[in-house]
This record gives sequence, C-alpha cells and structure tokens, in this order.
Amino acid sequence: MTAAGAILGALALAASACGSSNSSDTSAADADSSTPAAASSTASGPAVDLSGVCPSTVVVQTDWNPEADHGHLYQMLGPNPTINSNKKTVTGDLYANGQSTGVKLEIRAGGPAIGYSTVSAQMYQDKSITLGYVSTDEAVEFSGKLPTTAVFAENDKSPMVVMWDPAKYPDVTDIKSLGTALQKTGGVVRYFSGAAYMEHLISAGYLSKDVTDGSYDGTPAKFVTDQGKSGQQGFATAEPYIYQHEIKAWDKPVKYQLIADTGWNPYPETMSVRTGDLTKLTPCLQKLVPVMQQADVDYFKDPTPTNDLIDKLVESYNNGWTYDANVGKFAADQMKTLKIASDGTDGYVGDLDTSRVQQFINLAVPIFDKTKDAGVKSGVKPEDLFTNQFLDQKISLGF
Repeated sequence: MTAAGAILGALALAASACGSSNSSDTSAADADSSTPAAASSTASGPAVDLSGVCPSTVVVQTDWNPEADHGHLYQMLGPNPTINSNKKTVTGDLYANGQSTGVKLEIRAGGPAIGYSTVSAQMYQDKSITLGYVSTDEAVEFSGKLPTTAVFAENDKSPMVVMWDPAKYPDVTDIKSLGTALQKTGGVVRYFSGAAYMEHLISAGYLSKDVTDGSYDGTPAKFVTDQGKSGQQGFATAEPYIYQHEIKAWDKPVKYQLIADTGWNPYPETMSVRTGDLTKLTPCLQKLVPVMQQADVDYFKDPTPTNDLIDKLVESYNNGWTYDANVGKFAADQMKTLKIASDGTDGYVGDLDTSRVQQFINLAVPIFDKTKDAGVKSGVKPEDLFTNQFLDQKISLGF
C-alpha cells in the first residue's frame, strides 16, 4: 500500500458503506462536465502503434486507490476515459505522444478494491491482468510461489517514513534518536502489523522491539489522542501535508525520516509481469515500456491535469478514501524534492540497479525466511526479479 493507505483519518474505509451502488460506467466528462482529460492528450511526438503486439486492453493492477504516486500510469489515459465506480476501474485509449496507440488501458484500484490482497496474488488469480504494481520487497517475498519480473520502476525510492511530533521531541532528528526518546517517554512507533521493514529496523538497531506497536489502522486517531507521544508510519508524499493542513484535530507539522535511508530500500511499485509471461509479452513490452517512461516524464512536467483526473476517480469510487488536488500537488513536489522520483544512477528513468537489488535480497531474505509461510525462491538472484531490457536509455526525467 502506498502513499497514505487509509490515512485520511477518520475518513476510514468504514465509510465505504456510503459508496455508490450503481454499476453503470460513466465517462469522466459525463461524471462532471468540468472534468479535464488526462494530460496525455496534450503531449506530442511520433505515433506509437501497440495494436497487434499488445493485448487489445492492457490491464494494470495497482496496489492502492488512485493517487499522485501513480501519476505516470493515469497520464497514459486518453481523453474522456470511462469510470466504473463499482469495480473501481477506469478505462480509456492508451495514449502516447498525444495520440492513441490503438489499444485500451484499464487501471484497477488496489487496496480495499481487491480486499487488501497483494498485487502478486491478484495477478495469479486473475490472468487478465497484464502488469501489476509489485515492490521489490513483495517480489522477493513471493519469488518462489508467485514470481514476478519488474520491467519499469516508476520511482527510485519508497516514500514510506516513520514520523513524529517535533514539538514533543525537539531533539529527535531521525528514527534512531526517536527510538531512544520513546524509551524515556513510554511512547511507541505504530505500524501496520506484519510490515517487514519493522523487523529490519529492530534487527539493525534503529528501534528497540519494546517501542514498536503493530496496531496502526491507517487513521490518525491514536497519534492525535496521545498528543504526539508516539511515532507512526506514513508516507512522505501524503502525511506531512495532510496532518498539517487537513486533520483539524492536529493541524501542525510533523517530522519524518524515509525508511529507505535506513538501508531498507526496495524499489516501490515496479510495473511487473508474471515471470512466466515475460517471453510472450516481450513484443508488447519493447514498445510499451518506453511509452510508460515518457508518461512519467510528461507527468512531472505538468502534473495538474492528471492529478485532477485522479481526484475525479477518487470521488467516483466513493469508498471512503479522500484525496484532493492539494495533496496531489504536494506529492508531486515531494517526489522530486526527496528524489523519490529520479533517473537513478544511470541517467535514464525506470531502471533497477543489480547491486542494489542484490543488497536488498541479502537484507530481506533472512527476514522473510522467518515467516511461517515463506515463499522466497531458494537462491533468488536479481535477474529473477527484474529486467531493464525494454527501457529506452534516452528518456530522462531531467531533474
């Protein structure tokens, strides 16, 4: 789950009971005549023909509700896509360089829309899915039972953080010093139970186990109620803005450290295929992956139109998740400022680094092997998890 898995507090997903019961599809324009089309229609460049080599509808399974962290994906939707509020999907012409590619793009929401299943599991249950968002940690964990291969890394760094109240802890500068302070105050760091990164933070000495609490439920209630005595997991692309500006019971800044900066540094939400389908999809991916790269570049040039479409999808899905244009703008800015989105070390967007993935495997496998139902492939190697073969090395974010 990314940027704000149910973080808009009291806007908890219990509110989904208020969701629409109508299953009829509507176009974004029909849903609201003021809704702008995604920015894909304003880009320019040579035509790209995906018909004949790609499925007639390229289906992408995301890991959460629509949000700016997924901007590159929604950027590829052509004008007036069709929204299915019941299925939590949006479908439209797949655009590249301002023109239709001859195939459709269907984007499916994750998280509550798929019963909080992992994307890997969803991809193996539903073979109509072409690509899915699979972070490197998930790919390692299920490399033996549900193997996936990443073909494009939309972002270079995970936005996940541990956050705290700087008023309560003015001398805390990072997760490790927060852990020391919490031992004195009796506070804890709340997180979603089962998160592997927490086992890393404990084993690497950043936090003592006795200051961790796996009871986080995605809402701000406990953080607000204990007046910042405890820390909490979150996302740099959402909580810092939301807690300061949109949670009126808090309404002040929080500080944070990226978990990626502690050594637990998976590539987040990589566009991945089922490993067994890689050969079959190669002709498609050779043309499609550069389109995804360019969409990422185009999104950051002007994220507003696509963010507006994301907001419209959130409104239409009506499942308790709330996300507005202000959060979207903040997220796009944060992704650039914190180098969550970057060209990595090779000067082009979307690649995964072999040595970095190997380092992550070395760190993650012992943690996953402790779980009762470990699904890690014996001797898993970086080449089991990703390929850069489809990337166009000339396409760069330029920042």
